[in-house]
Amino acid sequence: MKNIFIIIAIILFASCNTKTPTNFSEKALNDSLIALDGTKLSFQEILDKYKGKKILIDIWASWCGDCIRGLPKVEKLQKNNSEVVYLFLSLDKTVDEWKKGIQKYRINGEHFFIKSGYEGDFGSFIDIDWIPRYMAINEQGNIALFKSIKADNAKITEFLKK
Repeated sequence: MKNIFIIIAIILFASCNTKTPTNFSEKALNDSLIALDGTKLSFQEILDKYKGKKILIDIWASWCGDCIRGLPKVEKLQKNNSEVVYLFLSLDKTVDEWKKGIQKYRINGEHFFIKSGYEGDFGSFIDIDWIPRYMAINEQGNIALFKSIKADNAKITEFLKK
């Protein structure tokens, strides 16, 4: 009986770890994504491309109703914060569905397909449990906002105005 209490205590203690990462893991940075032209890039290469700029990441899929409903809010952010890089990372099932979704919903920004999906190194690191998922990366390349499921989150607005 004593062992059961010890195991429960360990599980509870481990699950209470609420420290939010400020940097991506090496595995997440090395995960492979696909650009619109078919080029494969590591997530690190994508971040390096926008070094020194604020980045708002929108993890989405064309089949996701909440993602589509969030797009007008992202468009508003883009209109009011044009200096920010808007990075759309897709969890669509296929590259064709992803590309059709971009055209259908006229999504402006930088687009990449998460080849490894939810279970890959990138998806596992950020612990994708819901999409859309928004993240903010500051000019130094650090994670300023690890998780939001709403584009009109006050923390996103605050980040963009800094």
